[in-house]
Amino acid sequence: MKITLLWIGKTSEDWLQRGIAEYEKRLMHYVPLSVECLVVKNLPKQDIEKQKLMEGDAILEKIDALDELYLLDAGGQAFTSEGLAAFLQKKMSASVKRLVLAVGGPYGFSKSVYQRANGQLSFSALTFSHQMIRLLLCEQVYRAFTIIKGEAYHHA
Repeated sequence: MKITLLWIGKTSEDWLQRGIAEYEKRLMHYVPLSVECLVVKNLPKQDIEKQKLMEGDAILEKIDALDELYLLDAGGQAFTSEGLAAFLQKKMSASVKRLVLAVGGPYGFSKSVYQRANGQLSFSALTFSHQMIRLLLCEQVYRAFTIIKGEAYHHA
């Protein structure tokens, strides 16, 4: 299985970029991984729906028919770290070719992206910045693989 982390907008903070790069490097030992940043022009605030449509189109252009797409969304299924590991293990056992985990823009996803998605995942009832959740996603996917491999990174 290959994992693609897909998000809208650049990561502007240096410290976040370094953290993402570190977990990206670590993850390469466990799974083929790609990180894709989709840059979409920001429209005025009164055009929120149009913004979501543009971002949604950019996401859907990157998704193949056989890909499994999961959206990071506040209304999604919440997991423990062990639960996320079990979810990833199940996807690998089911021979999913590519699993795409997507972080939307600040206004969320368009209706068409929700319709295409195989599901939604929630990391917390808390709200995180869209740049911060990228690092948390990378770290949690890494943690999940260390759990799957029985390594000492995760202490339950």
